[in-house]
Amino acid sequence: MIKQQLSQKLLQKLSPQQIQFIKLLQLNTLNFEERVEEELLENPAIESGKDESDENEGGFEESDDLDFGSKEEEFDVSDYMNDDDGGVHLSGDYSGDDEEKEFMPAVYHTSFRERLLEQLTSVMRTKEEEILAGQIVGTLDDDGYLRRPLSAIKNDLLFTQNIKTTPEELERILEMIHEMDPAGIGARDLKECLLLQIKRKQEVSNNPIYKLAFQIIDEAMNDFSKRHYQKMAKKFSVSEDYLKEALDFISKLNPKPAQSGSEGATNKDFIIPDFIVTESYGELEVRLNSKNAPELRVSQSYNETLKSYEASKEKTKAQKDAVQYIKQKLDSAKWFIDSVKQRQNTLLATMNKIVELQKDYFLSGDESDLKPMILKDIAEAIGMDISTISRVASSKYVETDFGILLLKNFFTEGITTDSGEEVSNREVKKILKDAVDDENKQKPLTDEALKKILQEKGYQIARRTVAKYREQLNIPVARLRKEL
Repeated sequence: MIKQQLSQKLLQKLSPQQIQFIKLLQLNTLNFEERVEEELLENPAIESGKDESDENEGGFEESDDLDFGSKEEEFDVSDYMNDDDGGVHLSGDYSGDDEEKEFMPAVYHTSFRERLLEQLTSVMRTKEEEILAGQIVGTLDDDGYLRRPLSAIKNDLLFTQNIKTTPEELERILEMIHEMDPAGIGARDLKECLLLQIKRKQEVSNNPIYKLAFQIIDEAMNDFSKRHYQKMAKKFSVSEDYLKEALDFISKLNPKPAQSGSEGATNKDFIIPDFIVTESYGELEVRLNSKNAPELRVSQSYNETLKSYEASKEKTKAQKDAVQYIKQKLDSAKWFIDSVKQRQNTLLATMNKIVELQKDYFLSGDESDLKPMILKDIAEAIGMDISTISRVASSKYVETDFGILLLKNFFTEGITTDSGEEVSNREVKKILKDAVDDENKQKPLTDEALKKILQEKGYQIARRTVAKYREQLNIPVARLRKEL
């Protein structure tokens, strides 16, 4: 028997406008600019640039109202039945001083795959070899390694391009790719990657150090990775000084060939800051990157067309449909502009509070001046939700007088010293890094020894916390830091 019952649930649902604001808020400057241009293309009821009648030359302010205005000229509603507005102009520039333009460099880099494909025509002898090589290059991961078995690539070629080949033929093609730049590209593991780079060096010089380095990687990779120096010296019958020269050479090889220098350059090589903080006579000024403050307005022609329809006595079905379309576009334009204004206000409020709390750091650039600060501190100070502050801090950068910094790095845990003073864990990490840099590399400091050093300086932290900070600093364990 089916029983019916009533139940009450308390649910929190976001409006479409709130969802739009949240999506805009978490975008960095580059993605936000792309999103604005996309909206300008999709919605002819929104336009960029200043309104000639707009007296406010500074862009949006919190008190600004959208001016829909009116004209006496009559419009034909049927002119607005499609999306082709014909009047939206996308400007690649932005209003602002020339000095601000230098913060937005237009940079383009080809990927390492594109460079490899350019080399194929001169290395491969036939069109079929180019196709096979192109398939292998397309399979390489972002570090330049071939992680997929050749037998699987053979099947890929058969299923996708109806090309029959063999693993042996692909192996021959792969060996040709190994001769291309950068050295080590197409390796299947770290050992092969290092051997390929050493072989490239041996081709131009008969240095005996290269020969020993090749032997170490080829015959004693396990001992090398575990820093068993005495064992390697005995195995190859060489002195510690000679072994050290070979190990120094190996340490300069690149374990990720696709990301070496210009070979690995991508669009990640440059950063567009979201905020700019400048100092003048001890006072700090915060401003948004100009691309975060676009001048947007609702199309006057769309608004006036709507008013013209309302004044019309006769309303055909076509006119009603057109007006419904126009209303949707106008509402969408207003919501988007409101979301952009809300995004600007939220970004500025958050950044201003961060600068206020970390004023000493922004004046000096010294990490020891960083104060402990968490998302909750900013959220409570400006009356916003923690999730909102988290979206602002995520993937945003600030330009300062001493470099471009990731915003989320300003949020650090606090550690209380023996004197009762609360300091940022960044200060502890700096002490930790300095201790490792100054250690005796023949007897590197263990996590327990590092803990004692910190405790002597008044930081009472556990060994596991030392290990956590060490890992965050990308510092290997003591065994892997050992040198001859």
